Formats: sequence, structure tokens, C-alpha cells
Amino acid sequence: MPAALTSSESKAWIGTVPKPLAEERRVSLLVLCGLALVIGGMTGLGAVAFRVLIAFVHNLFYSGALSFVYNANVSEGPSRFGDLLLFSPVIGGLVVVFLVRRFAPEAKGHGVPEVMDAIFYKHGNIRGTVALIKALASAVSIGTGAAVGREGPIIQIGSALGSAFAQLIGLSTRQKITLLSAGAGAGIAATFNTPLGGVLFALEILLPEVSNRTFLPVVVATGAATTIGRILIGPDPAFAVPDIQFNMVASFNVQEAIAFTLLGMLCGAAAWAFIRLLVFMEDGFPKLSGNEYIQNIIGMSIVGLMMVILTHTFGHSYVDGVGYSVIQDILDHKMTTAGLLALLFVLKLIATTVSLGCGASGGIFSPSLYLGATLGAAFAAASSSILPHSGLTPSSAAIVGMAAIVGAGTGGVMTAIVMVFEMTRDYAIIVPVIVAVALAAGVRRALVNETIYTVKLRHRGHRIPKERHINLYLVKQAQDIMERRFIVAKAGTTLKEAMAAEDVDDARAIVVERDGRIVGLIPPRSGLWVESHTNPGLLVETFAERRLVICRDQDLLSLVFARLKRHRAGAAIVFRGGSRPRVADIVGIVTKRVIADAVINSYED
Repeated sequence: MPAALTSSESKAWIGTVPKPLAEERRVSLLVLCGLALVIGGMTGLGAVAFRVLIAFVHNLFYSGALSFVYNANVSEGPSRFGDLLLFSPVIGGLVVVFLVRRFAPEAKGHGVPEVMDAIFYKHGNIRGTVALIKALASAVSIGTGAAVGREGPIIQIGSALGSAFAQLIGLSTRQKITLLSAGAGAGIAATFNTPLGGVLFALEILLPEVSNRTFLPVVVATGAATTIGRILIGPDPAFAVPDIQFNMVASFNVQEAIAFTLLGMLCGAAAWAFIRLLVFMEDGFPKLSGNEYIQNIIGMSIVGLMMVILTHTFGHSYVDGVGYSVIQDILDHKMTTAGLLALLFVLKLIATTVSLGCGASGGIFSPSLYLGATLGAAFAAASSSILPHSGLTPSSAAIVGMAAIVGAGTGGVMTAIVMVFEMTRDYAIIVPVIVAVALAAGVRRALVNETIYTVKLRHRGHRIPKERHINLYLVKQAQDIMERRFIVAKAGTTLKEAMAAEDVDDARAIVVERDGRIVGLIPPRSGLWVESHTNPGLLVETFAERRLVICRDQDLLSLVFARLKRHRAGAAIVFRGGSRPRVADIVGIVTKRVIADAVINSYED
């Protein structure tokens, strides 16, 4: 309490603090899971509708057909419009700029940074309009040829649905963020048919807390979305993966270890290049002369020109859209030339960063898969003569490369590993994928500490905490952090007598006792030094907290926290022994200050 406040004033002051929190509406975990079920179903339907919309736009601009049927995994060959294909991404880009500027600036770019920004800086609030505009803008971008993915938009669409739904019924910030993240995980799950990957994405990338109250709603939402996707789209994973035999750990030889190590480090460097080039493009295009429309025309013209040149040279535009057909061709052993694969890696890297830099709306997840597949396959093809016994084929290296670049670029290491496992359904792939992803993430982090999601927000001054799930301080015991110096004062003692030996800069907790029994506690640094001079005759029990929190010296901090919250107390008395505690058994005081120190010290620089 403030130093100049009397006992009655202090009670009035304390009572006004929790009022805003009390107004937040919270529902039970069971109700929250029910809401997550609805959001998961809505997101699953939204993912299907979004794919249909992309198909319509793509067929219109690429084939000149009015059709809603489109399989992105199948190569189509040249466009029927020939060189006029150059203008497809330009026209689409102008439409996207209009939609984004006019209705939802948050829909610009690859989506996930905006979701993270909403979680950490906007109390989980995303406008419902964003879901509609993001769907329209991204469908136009992808369908007309921008080199972006459809997963980021679906994540933002699911998040917007979850947030809007939570805002509609007035949920608390914590539960709003939970439903927002559940919608995001549901979007990933419905797109790739990877429910575990969707859950891990929400937990690893978005949620500030991992507990039953956040985990269960996310699981329910991703399960619902996956079910809807399997019913309406089909049960198959995103890619048809042939039987690729990976050697188990026991049979690994030196060349295999070298191959996966080098590939992982190469993918880490590629993830770094992707991040740095994207930052360069996103910072560079706004500096060009002219407004956003002119900047978009310049960028989309570059992408369109790349599409036309590649079509003339190889019979396919290759770099446009989600790029799933290229990935599928690599997995089917139809693309094995190292030179072509390396070229496609470089061109896709440029096309994606230019598209996002000049204002396209779409994700980076699919481009990351594309970059990993082409780089991995190119590495395998180029190293086959140097490491003939590595067992690495273009298709197997493509799978490892996809996981490595996604994990390193996004920071979702476990998400990448589990999603690739769900796509291949081959347990033997886990070991090489773990090795490559871990190395890739380590190399990327050594080169740039930010991920492709957080680097954009850092430039706004919005830093996203990377160590969001650090809870190791909870394994500490009360005796590990308690303040060991305190004052024991008998009931009836005046402030002057109790504070006589106390220094103004070293205020200690005061335990008030009567006949050896604990009757109250005054937390340290309560401002009583000044009060002892102005009103020296006041009795210590006047200021003592009667809601005592008592814990044993070996109690874990998690138990101490729970008791402090339950009793709304400012400190806890720590005693040693198994019987009912008395004053002689007290060994220390756990205060909010030492708790804050324990939490702060658990973070790494």
C-alpha cells in the first residue's frame, strides 16, 4: 500500500484495482471446447470455400474457363493465353491492393504476423471483416499467379473467425486468444489434413500459454476442421508421397550422417536468405516512387515476366501460385536435374519475396515447402557422385528439405517435424528430419534471431517473446527463493517499536504473533517506515493481512502461486516441519518481489 495511506484508505484503494478484470466474461472449459468445435467446423468450411475460390480465379485467368475444379498438385502446362499471361498477376495485384486499402489493411502480406500482433498487442481482437477480405484478396493473388501460399490466409481466416466469435459473446482476453489460436490451428489442419500439425502450430507459434485450458479447445477445433476437410476434400494428405525407404538409426553410415547434416545446415542458410530477402523487399517496395498501385504493378510485372520466360523455356510457369505441382513432380521422381531444381529454388525465392513485398496477399508456408523441396532435391542430385552411399534421393531429400526450411524459417520446429510425418506416414523419416530441422533451426538462429513471422513485427517495434513457454522456475521450492530476513512482532506492539531496527531501504516482512501463534502478516516494503514516524503509536496488527498463506519450505512454487491467488494475498509465510506451524517454525517469506525475480531470472538474454 502507498506510504501515506491509512488502513481504511488502503482498503478502498486496493478494492478498485481488480474491477476491470472482474468485468471480463469467462466460460467453463467445457463451454469453451463447445465454442472451439463450432469455430473448427466454420474454419473447415472456410478452408474448403477458399480453395474453391482459388480454383475459380485460377481457371479464369490461366485457362479462360469458368470452373471450380482445380488440382494444384497436377502440372497443367502452358496457359492458353500465351504471353498475355504476363498481365495476369498484374491485374490480380491491382484488385488486391484495392481490397486491402479500402477494407482491411491487415489482410496485406502473409497473415501470420498480423495474427501474432493481435494476440500480443491487441488483446486478441481481429475484425470479422478480415476473414472475408483476406479470403477474397488471397484467392485473387494466388489464382492470378502471385508466388504465395494458401495456408497463411487460412490461418488468418480461422483466427479472425475465432476472434470475432469470441468478441461477439464478450469473452475475456485469455479465452479470446484461445479461440483465435484454435481457429488458426484448425486452418492448418484442414488445409494439409494434418491435425497434429495444426495443434502444434497453435501451441508452438501462437499461444502464450500451454495448459489444458488452451490445449483442449485447440485439439477440438483442429479435429472438427480436419473432419470437415476429409469429408469435403478427401482423406488424402496434401501430397502423394511414394514409398521412400529411410534407413533406421542402427544402420546409419557416415555418408548418411554427413548428407543429412550438410542438408540441414544448407536449409538453415536458405531460411536465413528467405527472411533477409523478404525484409529487403517489404522495406524496399514502399520506398519506390509512386503509390501502392504503381509499386504493385512493378512487382507483379516481374513475377509475370518470370512466368512467361519459364513457359517459353521449359513449357511450364513453375513459380506462380502455391507451387504444389512442382513439389509433387519432385516426389514422383519427375524432376531430378540439379541445375533446373537450383534455378527454380532461386526464382521462387525471388518471386515470393517480390510478391509479398509489393503487396500481394498470401502465405509463406507453401513457398517454404517449395524452397525446401527444390533445394533438397538439388542437393541430393548434386551430391550423389560425392556421397554415393548416402542413400539420399531427390524425393527423400525433398521431404527432409521441406521440413527443415519450414521449421527454421517459421520457428515451428516441432510443427514441421510432425506435419512432414503426417504427410508421409513413414516413421523411419523421423530421425533424418529431426537431425536436419534441428541443424537448420540452429544455423538460422545463429544468422538471424527473428523468424519470418516475427521479423516483420520487430520493424514496427512490436517484439514477440520467443521464450513464451518457460516455466522451469516452477520446479523451484519455496525455500529456494524466500526472503530469509523478517521481523516478528507481538500483537499490541506499536509501529515505532516494530520498526526501530529497520532501515528505510531494507524493509522486511513483519509477522504478527500472539502467544506463539501467527495472527497476521505485513508484506515487506509496505510503506510503514513513513507511517511509523507520523503515527508511531499505531499497533502493527492494524496493518496486518488476516488472509494468511502458509506453505512448507519444500512446497513447489506452483502450489505457492495457487494459494496466493486463491487468498489474494501479498506474501506467503514459509515454515519448516510437519505439524501445525507456529512462529518458531517460520524460516522465510515468499513475496511477489522474489517471485518476479525467479521468473525474470528464468529468461535467457
